[in-house]
Amino acid sequence: MDLKKIISETIGGITASESDIYALIGVPASPEMGDYCLPCFKFAKELKKSPQAIAGEIKDVLDRRRDYRPFTVSVVGGYLNFRFDRTFIASHVLPEIMSGGETFAPKESNGKTVCLDYSSINIAKPFHIGHLLTTAIGGSLYRIYRRLGYNVVGINHLGDWGTQFGKMIVAYLKWGDEKDVESRGVHALVELYVRFHKEAENDPKLDDEARAWFKKIEDGNPEALGLFEYFRSVTLKDVNKVYDRLGIKFDSYNGESFYNDKLDGVVELLNKKGLLKESEGAQIVDFSDYGMPPCLILRSDGASLYATRDLAAAIYRKDTYDFDKNLYVVAYQQNLHFKQVFKVLELCGFDWAKDCVHVPFGMVSLEGGASLSTRSGNVVYLSDVLETAVQKAEKVIEEKNPSLENKRVVAEQVGVGAVLFMALSTSRIKDLVFSYDKALSFDGETAPYLQYTHARCKSVRDKCADVKLEGMDFSVLSDEASAAVILLLNRYEEVIKDAAEKYEPSILSKYLIDLAQSYNAFYVGHRISGEEERVTKARLSLSECVRKVLKDGLNLLLINAPDQM
Repeated sequence: MDLKKIISETIGGITASESDIYALIGVPASPEMGDYCLPCFKFAKELKKSPQAIAGEIKDVLDRRRDYRPFTVSVVGGYLNFRFDRTFIASHVLPEIMSGGETFAPKESNGKTVCLDYSSINIAKPFHIGHLLTTAIGGSLYRIYRRLGYNVVGINHLGDWGTQFGKMIVAYLKWGDEKDVESRGVHALVELYVRFHKEAENDPKLDDEARAWFKKIEDGNPEALGLFEYFRSVTLKDVNKVYDRLGIKFDSYNGESFYNDKLDGVVELLNKKGLLKESEGAQIVDFSDYGMPPCLILRSDGASLYATRDLAAAIYRKDTYDFDKNLYVVAYQQNLHFKQVFKVLELCGFDWAKDCVHVPFGMVSLEGGASLSTRSGNVVYLSDVLETAVQKAEKVIEEKNPSLENKRVVAEQVGVGAVLFMALSTSRIKDLVFSYDKALSFDGETAPYLQYTHARCKSVRDKCADVKLEGMDFSVLSDEASAAVILLLNRYEEVIKDAAEKYEPSILSKYLIDLAQSYNAFYVGHRISGEEERVTKARLSLSECVRKVLKDGLNLLLINAPDQM
């Protein structure tokens, strides 16, 4: 229920239009002040009155009216505060959530398409903890946009091009063993890659061999292409195990190599638009008028670069998917790169360049520090992080609930969920130091805390399995603890939209924590079973709505919600 709309429709026209008022309505810093507030500072200059006087006049107009409205009004400073009737809110919010059945269905398509470029793992390299944020943020945004009715295209822009593949071929032919690669997958490929760099320190000719083999890949040599595709298949087989564990699937694995036959078209377009300039033998787009370094399109040897391929990819995605937004969930170190790419698209005359958005995020490391250099071999595999979290979760569950059935299944949900939530619970631009102890705490702002709250709600429902949720007396829920929960429940759809608009799943994470904390405060002070029927029915309906929202919200964060813990 849109309570802000009720307010704006009631007071619209007194000092400003309904739309202007709606845009200004917010939530007070303290719940004691009210449920919503309208700051009147924006009207002061035009009306030539103090914000407090304007707020008082609006209240006076409302007080003189005799029409029904479901809220009371008070003035504090330059703010107009609104407190809604508790029974009114409960009688509208809870039935609306309950009417959707067991799950929240995605909204009908709004006809808009979002291309979402995320994870972007490298072929023949490990899926390490450094990929956690892009994978988690992108995967969550994928579900959030789907939930809001968008057609979402998830793209894993594979790092599958470059001289490193020449190095891999040399290493594999010299020291590789097919049975070992088949057995250990990408781990074996990484060891070969590391060995190449160690050997090349003493034998520089290896680098020449690597460049020669990569040239063979570019020229379509059957043996080179066969090995290239073999490394690709081995890597995807390994990483898909991690994606399956995280509940992530992609609609496209078109990586860098996919755009090889489209690069000439990009260069021709830039020439046609008069954007290319020669600089020390290389081809660039000069950005001196825009306060940026030049964008390098072709090296002096004619080789393409990341920018060339990203330009080709953006044009291909627009032609293929006709996106409304084209998002790139890539680390903040690439800020300049994407500014340059988007500026080139704009200078080419593409009005959709404004719909291309870089969604940056910070760096991630394990507590105690960890190098992520593939060349040296010092990497922390994401699969190992997940497995460690699951094993630790299993030990905690064994201690807390040794008789729990399917402990390994629940431990998987708790352990993987803990890793994901830690990645999604703080602002994406912040660097993350991952801590197993913090992630797996049942008392902090964590996934296990949310999962445990969901399991508590499910236990309440099971104890009251014979209670039919119909014909309820919502006046039972007029106390402030119940109202606090219901007001949060009512904000759920608004929070999802806010998370999508700001490309920030942590907005949803923080909301779920607030909801769980508010529900647990209610739960401690209000018995549900064993009360008179009308009380049990009303409080049980509130508990069920919390369970549904927690389950759905966790799902949008890629996290499962166990029924028992």
